[in-house]
Amino acid sequence: MKRLIAACMVLSVVFMSSVATAQSDKPTIVLVHGAFADASSWNGVIRILEDDGYPVVAVANPLRSVQGDAQYLSNILSNIKSSVVLVGHSYGGSVISEAANDNANVKALVYVAAFAPETGETAAGLTGKFSGSTLGPALDLPVALSGGGEDLYVRQDKFHAQFAADVPEADARLMAATQRPVTEAALHEASTAPAWKKTPAWFIYGDKDNNIPPQVFAFMAKRAHSRQTIVVQGASHVVMVSNPVPVARLIERAAVAK
Repeated sequence: MKRLIAACMVLSVVFMSSVATAQSDKPTIVLVHGAFADASSWNGVIRILEDDGYPVVAVANPLRSVQGDAQYLSNILSNIKSSVVLVGHSYGGSVISEAANDNANVKALVYVAAFAPETGETAAGLTGKFSGSTLGPALDLPVALSGGGEDLYVRQDKFHAQFAADVPEADARLMAATQRPVTEAALHEASTAPAWKKTPAWFIYGDKDNNIPPQVFAFMAKRAHSRQTIVVQGASHVVMVSNPVPVARLIERAAVAK
C-alpha cells in the first residue's frame, strides 16, 4: 500500500511538472467541460491539439458553484508556467470567465457553445433570454443533496435528442450514462466581473443547439467583441464532440493570435 501511495504521488508530481515545463513556444490549452458532461467530451479535440504539439489539460469541473468551480480552476492555472488558452463549454464558459481574472498567464478565451456572462447574469437567465431552449422538460427529477440544494441531470431517454442530436446514438447513450450533474444553485449564481472584457475571446457554436438558443451565443459573441465567431451548421450543444476539427482549429488560432 505504501508503495502504491508513493507511486501515485510521483505520478502527480510528474503530471504537474510536465504542465509546468510545457513547450515555451506553444501555450497550454486548458479545457473546461460544462454541465451534464465530463472531461472526456474533449477527447476528439485533444487528439488534434496534441498531434499539433500543444500541451493540453482537460479539467474535471466540479459543477458545484460558479465561484467555487472558478477557484478550483484558478488553482490549476496557477501551477501552469506557460501562457494559457482557456476553453470553456456551456456552463464552463461562466467558470472560465471568472477564473481568468486572477491569472495573468491566460492569453485567450475560447467559448465553445458556452456562456460568456456579464456581471450579475446567470446561466439560467441567459438561457431564457431568447426562446428556443427545450432543456427544462428534458431534466430528470432533481436529486436532493444532504447539505441542501439539488443536483440536476438530463433524462437518459431524452439525452440524445436534447443534448447530442448529431452524435451517434450509441455514443450518446454512453454520454448519458456518464453525465455529471450540476447543482441548480450554480445555474442561478450571478457572475462577477467577466474576463472577456480584457482578454481576447473567440466563439464557436452549432445552429441546432437545443440547450442554449443560438441567438444567445450570437448576442454574447457580439457583446464580447469576439475576434472570430464560427457557427457550425447542424451542430448540437456538444459541437466539440461532433465537430472536433473546427473547434480545435479555432483554439489554435486563438493560441497564435497576437
